[in-house]
Amino acid sequence: MQTTETIIETKLPHLVTPLPGPKAKQIVERDARVLSPSYTRDYPLVAKRGRGAVIEDVDGNSFLDFAAGIAVVSTGHCHPDVVAAIQKQAAELIHMSGTDFYYPNMVELAEKLAFIAPGKEPKRVYFGNSGTEAVEAAIKLAKYHTKRDKLVAFHGAFHGRTMGALSLTASRAVQRKGFGTLLSGVFHMPYPDTYRGTYGIRPENASADCLSYLENELFRRRVDPDEVAGIFIEPVQGEGGYLPAPAEFLQGLEKICHKHGIMLVADEVQSGMGRTGKWWAVDYAGVEPDIICTAKGIASGMPLSAIITKASVMDWTPGAHASTFGGNPVCIAASLATLALIEKSYMANAARMGEFIKRQTADWPERHKIVGEVRGRGLMIGIEFVRDQKTKERAPDLRNRIVQMAFHKGLLVLGSGDTTLRLCPPLMIDEEQAEFAVRTLDGIISEIERTL
Repeated sequence: MQTTETIIETKLPHLVTPLPGPKAKQIVERDARVLSPSYTRDYPLVAKRGRGAVIEDVDGNSFLDFAAGIAVVSTGHCHPDVVAAIQKQAAELIHMSGTDFYYPNMVELAEKLAFIAPGKEPKRVYFGNSGTEAVEAAIKLAKYHTKRDKLVAFHGAFHGRTMGALSLTASRAVQRKGFGTLLSGVFHMPYPDTYRGTYGIRPENASADCLSYLENELFRRRVDPDEVAGIFIEPVQGEGGYLPAPAEFLQGLEKICHKHGIMLVADEVQSGMGRTGKWWAVDYAGVEPDIICTAKGIASGMPLSAIITKASVMDWTPGAHASTFGGNPVCIAASLATLALIEKSYMANAARMGEFIKRQTADWPERHKIVGEVRGRGLMIGIEFVRDQKTKERAPDLRNRIVQMAFHKGLLVLGSGDTTLRLCPPLMIDEEQAEFAVRTLDGIISEIERTL
């Protein structure tokens, strides 16, 4: 058997036990007795350590990670620069609470985020601990600034699980079931699906149909736009099937928001931080949101989030909103190291590797009868599986089989939405790793198709 050190340095999977291994089975059994049953685990991976795009489990099996902790470890697992920044900061100052006191790196990170945010208007930054906290802050700020109380979100959206963010979420009923009355005054509308179409027809008109629905249906019949504080949108839906919003839709949405004095809120929790090959997915459309929510890849796995707003929008007064741990010094140190790596090479690598993967999979809808579409930007790629390419009947069971089979071949992937497989690896993967993932999935799909 290889040593742990040898395994963790490899770039590709190496399995040394049946899965799950004996130690993993023990941990899973203990977990079942004491952890919340609300957690979703697609397969019994029990991680011990990680380096780059490779995870080693407790039994010494190594896996190629194309899930990245749900698009979180942007610079790879335990990047030496990030680890060094964490260690250095932890030896100097672990906590002081930036809501009541000052410290230098909190200002430094805010300045950096303001600089990379889209648009020319000056920005302000608020720090939290998670994506859902960023969305909660955005909800409160949109209402505070506009003095309005209604919100608009999209079908298929995922904005978090705390009560305000959950009110915007509309990806799975199970996420809302059993929690009683959610935030009032929230309206949902169709997301521009360029594969299936807004109403299951005319995919080429998805953007126009959605914008028409907003102005001619929602604003005419259900809510006056003068009462709407904010429209929350993921430029690429993270849990709705990795669907990218077309540039013309985002541009049209921005115009409508400006027309009615509504805050355009871009939830870039999953799509931001260079994952799409640009700092922000909205950069592809050239729009300037009033509020941007960011988290996940911002600190390579440390708990940190932020909202970045136009300076004119963040006009709440002292005490209006705060967080004890938001902007923790150690997390901020990790974030500064992360942003430096993304800016230096990993954002460009995400664009390059994303194009490589899309070239390698471009003919899959022709070669594989269960592949409906391959889509996405940078290293935020979705592969939608269907039972029939003509009817586009969804095939969640086939997608789920692929996820399981990939795990047993040493490739970690996750689903998105009902029937899509997401590829969201660390931004530092190389061509060899990308090619392995594509080849492995290609073989699995072919194997499944032979049984149909």
